[in-house]
Amino acid sequence: MSFAPDITELLARARADLRMGVPVVLTGEGNAALILAAETVDAARLAALREMGGKPVLAITARRAETLKARAYDGDLARVLLPSDAGLAWIEALADPADDLRVPMKGPLATAREGSAALHRVALQLTKTARLLPACLVLDLAQGARFAREHDLTLLPAEPAQKTMAAGSELHPVVAARLPMAASEAGRLHVFRPEDGAEEHYAIEIGRPDRNAPVLARLHSACFTGDVLGSLKCDCGPQLHAALGQMGAEGAGVLLYLNQEGRGIGLANKMRAYSLQDQGFDTVEANHRLGFEDDERDFRIGASILKQMGFASVRLLTNNPRKIEMMESHGIAVAERVPLKVGETAFNRAYLATKAAKSGHLL
Repeated sequence: MSFAPDITELLARARADLRMGVPVVLTGEGNAALILAAETVDAARLAALREMGGKPVLAITARRAETLKARAYDGDLARVLLPSDAGLAWIEALADPADDLRVPMKGPLATAREGSAALHRVALQLTKTARLLPACLVLDLAQGARFAREHDLTLLPAEPAQKTMAAGSELHPVVAARLPMAASEAGRLHVFRPEDGAEEHYAIEIGRPDRNAPVLARLHSACFTGDVLGSLKCDCGPQLHAALGQMGAEGAGVLLYLNQEGRGIGLANKMRAYSLQDQGFDTVEANHRLGFEDDERDFRIGASILKQMGFASVRLLTNNPRKIEMMESHGIAVAERVPLKVGETAFNRAYLATKAAKSGHLL
C-alpha cells in the first residue's frame, strides 16, 4: 500500500497552496509550468520568478480579456505577456477590476498566440475552484518534476487534474441528527462531505417524506449576506425561510443547503461583484468583469444528495429553469415547478430584473 496522495488529494493540496501564495507545478505531455495565483503572489516570489528567465505570462479568462480589450487567441482564455517592468500593482490591476473605471486603459496588452494553452487552462480552473480571482502567472519549465522536488512544491499532472475537476467530487454522508426548527419541530439535518476537501453541503429534511412520491424540494445556494445578515440586495433570505415554511406547512420536504456562495464564486469574489455593482454594473456584468461566467455553480451536487437520500423525483421550489434542466439531466425527475416569488425590495429590484432578463429566471 502507498501513502502517496491520489489525484483528488493532490488537487486539494494545490488549491491550498495557491490560496497561501505558494506556487504549484503542473505537468503535461512533454511540458511543465510553474503556476502562481495572481491574487496571492507576493513581491519576493514575483522577483524569484523574474530571476528564472523565460517568458512568464498572466493567464486570464476570455471574460476578463474582453473587458481589458486583450486578444484571447486561445478561445476561452488569454495569455498576457508580462512587460519587463510589470510589478505586483500591474498584475493586480489586470486580475482585479476594482479600478477599471478609474484607470480604464491597461494596455496595450500583448497576448501569446503560439504554443499550447492546456496548462494555462487547468491553472485557471484551479484558481476558480480555490475561490480566487481567475488569473494566474504561468512560466514554462524545462524539468517540472525536478523543479518541484528541489523546491518542495506540489506536482500536479494536468490531464488527470482537469478530468477530476470536470467530473466533480463524490459526496459521502457524515452524520444526521434531529433538529427542531421554527419552521417545523420535525426537522432533521444531514451533513454530506465531498472527497476533494471542499465545503460540506447540508440537507434539511422536514417530516418523513415518502421516497416513492415527488418530494417538495429546494436547492438553496448558501448566501451569508442574505441568509444570515438579512441583506436587502438579494431575495435569498426570504426564499430560504419561505421554502422551509412551506415544507413545514405541508409536513414534509427537503431543502438542500449547498455551499456555493455567490453562484459558485465564493464570498470574497461575491463582495468584489457587489463593489462593481456599486459602480453601475449589473450582476452578470460584474461576474464577467471579474473573469467568471454568469453562474459557476454545480447543480450535480444537489442531484447526488437527493439520490443518496432515496429520492427519485421532486416538486422543485424554484424560479430558475436551469435547475430543472440540471436535475432531470442527472436522473432526478421534476414532477412540478413550484414558484417561489418572495423578497423583492427597492434594493434588489434591478438585480431581480437582471436575473429574469439575462439568466432566464421566471419572475
